[in-house]
Amino acid sequence: MEKFSNIKAVFFDIDGTLVSFATHTIPQSAIDAVHAIRQKGIKVFIATGRPRPFINNLGTLEYDGIMAVNGASIILNDGTVIAHKNVDKADVQRMIDYQEQHPIAVAYATDEEAFVTHYNESFREVFELLDLGTPQSRNPEEAMTMDIMQIIAFFTEADEPYIMHNVLPNCSAQRWHPFFADCIASGTDKATGIDDVARYFGFDISQTMAFGDGGNDKPMLRHAGIGVAMGNASDDVKACADIVTDSVDDDGVAKMLCRLLNS
Repeated sequence: MEKFSNIKAVFFDIDGTLVSFATHTIPQSAIDAVHAIRQKGIKVFIATGRPRPFINNLGTLEYDGIMAVNGASIILNDGTVIAHKNVDKADVQRMIDYQEQHPIAVAYATDEEAFVTHYNESFREVFELLDLGTPQSRNPEEAMTMDIMQIIAFFTEADEPYIMHNVLPNCSAQRWHPFFADCIASGTDKATGIDDVARYFGFDISQTMAFGDGGNDKPMLRHAGIGVAMGNASDDVKACADIVTDSVDDDGVAKMLCRLLNS
């Protein structure tokens, strides 16, 4: 059921939702529409699987805070930390040990920096898709000296059950691309991130709207008061949403926000 007039906060995925994979930019229509809903008093939050060091493509978009690494790190524009759920140190060490025997590509990310180990062609393809350039390559052991928020590990879905049970038992794997999984603290996803934000600001989940297009967006599309899937999303993602809008390249965000503004 559409309850646009009750919405207090809107959550946006980045890649494939706000940002086009074709242009690596946010359509001006979306930038303008987001500005308009903030003028109306509606709060705007970024809700992305990217760690904060990899968020480089928001341009002039206005927002109130960023929910990074699928809800594990939530920081408002004024620096207020709403959530900080780091990866267990034992899991980090097990992944480092696993890499010694199985040299899979991995990126280790904190809220301030990220680096890559065992950089390969799959990693290169994904970083080109996300327009991230060439990441810094370092020794995986350095991750043990850092507060790791996310392990971006390049393993297949077939290998996922073994790795998550034996290597990263205190993490959950969230995937929007077949090449890799975003591994973060267990019990955390974009839906729990919405809960954390709603609790902090004192509004009900029914007063939230979320936009997404990927597999890691499914929890928040199901959980938000109104879940909006992009037209470029896969059918299984669309099935989790209340509404399907047009694609990112066909002004899908702006078209839906116009409905919100006119409610």
